[in-house]
Amino acid sequence: MNIYVDFDDCLCETGRSFSVLASELFGINVPYEEMRYFNLQHAFGLTEEQYRLLLVKGHEPDRILAFEETPGASAVMNEWLRAGHNVSVITGRPGSCYDVSRAWLDNHGLQDIPLFTLDKYGRENGMQHGATSLSLDDYYKMKFDYAVEDSPLAFRFFDHLPDLKVLVFDRPWNRLPSLPGSNYLRCCDWKAVRAAALKPCGIEASVFEQP
Repeated sequence: MNIYVDFDDCLCETGRSFSVLASELFGINVPYEEMRYFNLQHAFGLTEEQYRLLLVKGHEPDRILAFEETPGASAVMNEWLRAGHNVSVITGRPGSCYDVSRAWLDNHGLQDIPLFTLDKYGRENGMQHGATSLSLDDYYKMKFDYAVEDSPLAFRFFDHLPDLKVLVFDRPWNRLPSLPGSNYLRCCDWKAVRAAALKPCGIEASVFEQP
């Protein structure tokens, strides 16, 4: 089984961190639960200048390393690995953030998970950052059985895989758009993600059955 996992707001609480940052920088108070757009400029009503500053500050290494893990993420992913499945983190973060993103994964017990950057949102202007930066051609050669993703803007990267099961990690910004098809399933947390992939992965129930 090949499994694609997005980074921000699937593995870690990026949206919550940016909500705090927008308040700190600009005095703009949009609570996480009111972030109705994946695009942060729209979510916070920012000018172009404010948006650029938010992205710069939000991608500083210390802030990225401080992102809280989404509960259950590392436990489920490591369980998939132990069951013999291939799990890859494919992030839309800039390639320049690879090293700190790799460090975050390592710090959270995900040392054995490969990490790739992919320009999902047109921010890189064709720039490549080495072997861990996927071109679109390289990405489209990869095959996945399951994908864990929160961004409606990234769903188009799954159109070439008609049998892919997309587990949509529930976030405020993906609740308004309707899901693209019957192969998309909304999951409220990693317990639900694990349950959705449990039977095909052949994993015994254990991680979330603690009292």
